Amino acid sequence: MEGTIAVIGSGVAGLRAAIELLTNGYNVMLFSKDKLSYCNTDKAQGGIAVVLNPMDSFDKHIEDTLKAGAGLCRKEAVEVLVKEGPDRVKELISWGASFDKNDRGELDFTREAAHSVNRILHALGDATGHEIEQTLIKKLKSLNGVEVFENRMLSHILTENNQVYGVEFLNLKTDEYETYKVDAVILSSGGYAAIYKNTTNPQITTGDGIAAALLAGAVLEDMEFVQFHPTALKRYNAPQFLISESMRGEGAVLINDRGEEFMKKYHRLGELAPRDVVARSIIFEMKDRGIDKVYLDATRMGADFVKKRFPTIYNECLKYGLDISKEAIPVSPAAHYTMGGVKTDIESKTSIKGLFAAGEVACNGVHGANRLASNSMLEGLVFGKRAAESAMEFLKSHQPINTTFQKPQAVNCNKLALKRRIEDLKETIWNKLGVVRRMKEMEEILNCSWALFLKHNLPYACKEGLMLRNMALLASAIAYAGISRKGSVGAHYCIDTPHSYDNKKHISFNINSLEENL
Repeated sequence: MEGTIAVIGSGVAGLRAAIELLTNGYNVMLFSKDKLSYCNTDKAQGGIAVVLNPMDSFDKHIEDTLKAGAGLCRKEAVEVLVKEGPDRVKELISWGASFDKNDRGELDFTREAAHSVNRILHALGDATGHEIEQTLIKKLKSLNGVEVFENRMLSHILTENNQVYGVEFLNLKTDEYETYKVDAVILSSGGYAAIYKNTTNPQITTGDGIAAALLAGAVLEDMEFVQFHPTALKRYNAPQFLISESMRGEGAVLINDRGEEFMKKYHRLGELAPRDVVARSIIFEMKDRGIDKVYLDATRMGADFVKKRFPTIYNECLKYGLDISKEAIPVSPAAHYTMGGVKTDIESKTSIKGLFAAGEVACNGVHGANRLASNSMLEGLVFGKRAAESAMEFLKSHQPINTTFQKPQAVNCNKLALKRRIEDLKETIWNKLGVVRRMKEMEEILNCSWALFLKHNLPYACKEGLMLRNMALLASAIAYAGISRKGSVGAHYCIDTPHSYDNKKHISFNINSLEENL
């Protein structure tokens, strides 16, 4: 097939897009920031939500998703997700994915917060993402026509007259820039949760694709909606390992330093309230008690059940001297998932010709103001395939752009100084764009982060410089969107504005909008 397609990102959306392209005879250049399998998908514990349980229905899944999205989901996108989801999961199973089964040999469906029925599939208890990632990689490698580029950090999406013609990367092995001529780009590079000091994400998840798309002129949407996972491990000398929401779904309870259950004080659903409510409740409880963590008590489930249902969490915690079958887990909120991103329609098309986006990098309206648990893996499968279909349709009639590439003159790095700036900015982002926000603080970080972006918008010959540029740009985008939204809704909670579900607008903007308002 004619035309070169770059797929940027090797998580569920990128791999599913690449598989679709290869199956239809296209050649694919697949770029990964790290190793092919190192991504958010591989680390996902909770599961994948899909209507395959006879007790479930499309209407129920759609209703649960819309409710969690606090009135800001696009129903058309939600319907696509839910109705195409079963075929995508069945397809995955046919490729070798093995999901857990019950004693009768049937798929074992569990429930997580804000789901009205059991519809969550999981693998090896809490290793669902790894199973899906490995299945997709195996399928990818069985096909011809893919060239994989690892350790490439996206710097720019190259455009002319609002059409893609190339991509530019920093090779993290050589610290040199590389440019590639392409006819279409599928952006599936993940979200931006790792720009926060406290995060459950791999440190590579710094929103590079969103930053590059914004610089290329793409429209972003709803960047203020950052989902904070309520329960990340909070233990000295241990990583902020995600403690799956499935634990609360199975009966684990949150307690404070006195051993008191407190969630019912904040919401009638207690531990099963939406994630944003649980995260805020923990923040309020910690402030009220003057503590920096609370505890998730899973001991009442029984040791055998905990070890069988949550082997990854059990073994990971055990590495740091914590036996979760016998003692409560110290936890606190951390940035986990980002609902905002590059604005797309339900066909995964962006505002730039030849640029398509799927997965966490995109904002297609599926999640609204607050993602329903375990919908993200399904979104990657459904819209990854749709992005590939749109790219193929685009190539049928597109006119290639002929241009010459200019290799950027990279600036030398003071890595130590840049790392310090990065850590300072991460802490500032956490403090001023975190779980609970204030208008004055958002205005402060908008001004300082935009100034930092302007100062560091350089072709640095190291990942730290490029990372600082992206973080500063994304912090500006989050703050700008937060200030523009005059009411609190879903995952965006500003203490100065009314928490009103009457606020139904989407905050859409491009790089010119930022410049004009600063």
